[in-house]
Amino acid sequence: MQFKHPEILYFLFLLVIPILVHLFQLRRFKKEYFTNVRFLKEVSIQTRKSSQIKKWLLLCTRLLLLTCLILAFAQPFFNAKDTKNTANEMVILLDNSFSMQAKGNRGELLKRAVQDLLENTPDNQRFSLVTNTEAFWDTDIRSIQKELQSLSYSSVPFRLDFLRNKVEAKKPNVPKDIVIITDAVQADKNAVVIQEQSPVYCIIPKAENKNNISIDKVSINQQSDDFYEIKVALSAYGELQSEIPMAVYNGKNLVAKTVIAFDTPKKNIVFNLPKKDFHGYVSLEDNSLTYDNTYYFSISKPEKSNVIAIGDADKNAFLSRIYTPDEFQYKNTTLSTLDYNALDKQDAIIINELKEIPQALTTTLKAFYDKGGTIVVIPATETSVQNLTSFSGNFGISKIGSLQNTPKQITKIAFNHPLYQTVFEKKTDNFQYPKVNTTFTIGGNPAGILSYDDQSPFLSSVTNKIGMLYLFAAPINKTNSNFQNSPLIVPTFYNMAQNNQKTGISEFTIGDNQSLILDVILSKDEVITVQNEKSDFIPMQQILNNKIKLSFGDYPEQSGNYAIAKGNTILKNISFNHARTESDLSLHNENIYDNYIKTDSIATVYNDIHSTRTASEAWKYFIIATLLFLLLELLIQKFVK
Repeated sequence: MQFKHPEILYFLFLLVIPILVHLFQLRRFKKEYFTNVRFLKEVSIQTRKSSQIKKWLLLCTRLLLLTCLILAFAQPFFNAKDTKNTANEMVILLDNSFSMQAKGNRGELLKRAVQDLLENTPDNQRFSLVTNTEAFWDTDIRSIQKELQSLSYSSVPFRLDFLRNKVEAKKPNVPKDIVIITDAVQADKNAVVIQEQSPVYCIIPKAENKNNISIDKVSINQQSDDFYEIKVALSAYGELQSEIPMAVYNGKNLVAKTVIAFDTPKKNIVFNLPKKDFHGYVSLEDNSLTYDNTYYFSISKPEKSNVIAIGDADKNAFLSRIYTPDEFQYKNTTLSTLDYNALDKQDAIIINELKEIPQALTTTLKAFYDKGGTIVVIPATETSVQNLTSFSGNFGISKIGSLQNTPKQITKIAFNHPLYQTVFEKKTDNFQYPKVNTTFTIGGNPAGILSYDDQSPFLSSVTNKIGMLYLFAAPINKTNSNFQNSPLIVPTFYNMAQNNQKTGISEFTIGDNQSLILDVILSKDEVITVQNEKSDFIPMQQILNNKIKLSFGDYPEQSGNYAIAKGNTILKNISFNHARTESDLSLHNENIYDNYIKTDSIATVYNDIHSTRTASEAWKYFIIATLLFLLLELLIQKFVK
């Protein structure tokens, strides 16, 4: 036991006062003998003995009363159990990712956690609060009440290691109490370790309903002269639900509606839309997460893609049957008549069996690739390995082997490659295998699209995220291969030259740092903006001669339909969606937080901290004891004779 005011203990010397008074009252009396009355003598002896007992009781009571009163003024206390962390700063890490939209027994998890903070955090408590996207440093609950009540959900996942580093950068070497509030969905075991000497509290709100349906992707399945066939990919998590309503809107106008019956976890729904500009969304209704119930997409009026083939006219003849005038601006030219200035205006350039690719053409093609263009290279039998290696090395393919005269069959298709994603309804191995008689070998790490039976690539691709290079390993003329007679020839070359930014669905995933190339010329002070009715932002932009490259980074913050504008002129409609990374609520990994102190509310955290770090004051007990001894003295005075 310790004392806040130990100097008051000197007043214990006052205990000598009642002792002196008692000794004065207990002085000896002189005996005087007079009338010999025996009875009175016995009464006198008994009274004297009783009086002495009473005086001793009063002395003890007064000494204890005075002692307790002096000790009470000295304010005794017992040390707290956890004294080393009494100066810690409190930091609250709050998960506001999309999975916190799930409903618990008292509503949405995030809103319930915010309400818990507002109701149970003391007004004088100072703390810092960090969410996935925002931070409030050295504040109190009343100062950020409005911000917490309007806190929005974020597509940024809850990464404890990232938030911990953010806190440490702001407050280095400061002892902290950390409170984690998260539903533990998509928790990464390697991202939850906190090296702390002080306690780390963890509050894990739980969703009661873990069933959820997500719209994962919208794509053009196929198209006719008058209609687009739109494929909507859905995923069901948890127990499969039936009769979920789904609708397609162009702007605010309802254009299609259906009811979905789930019999498998994955489902594809097909809609037919008129072949005209579309700027809308598809949505469904389920009783779970809402962020993945709407998928925005835009389809612009198809524009013809510009394609040029460089090579002999007879070898390029098959291309004119694929690149028809209704969809493509196709041109064939030989190397000797090539207009280099026209290459920059193309969407796709096909190098078909040139015996040698000049350095000037290589330089031009590399610049074209860097600006988002598509290049298709078909080697000739006479092409030297050195020349082909020198060309492909500019695009990251550094290993080209010598020509082999061994016939090979093309037996493997990369169905997940973007080139074939909309070609096949299902994977199949039962098709007529094309073959080649002679082929080069392609090494390095290009993505294989078509492969031989020995797993070596026949068709590979590399990309810089905006440009694409397709490289064949062998000539595909009818003398060397029957690939031109294969069913694969049309979708392969058609999709290679098809510019999705001109003819496909314009939608981007927020946070993927994707880019868009537009054919537009800007003056010195002009900028491109991305805008809708609620917000606007200026993307990163890079001028590429007569084109401009837009990079969106982590913007916009909200999904929706937007317009790309130059001043008051709308250049293109575009849509943005959040990644469906937190749609599966069953990925709840609470065990990762077992090393921390788990609790059910913020009130419990404050009570635990208060009880373990607050000294136990004993002065009030001494005041009570003083009153009890005072009462005891009164009782002795009254009842003890």
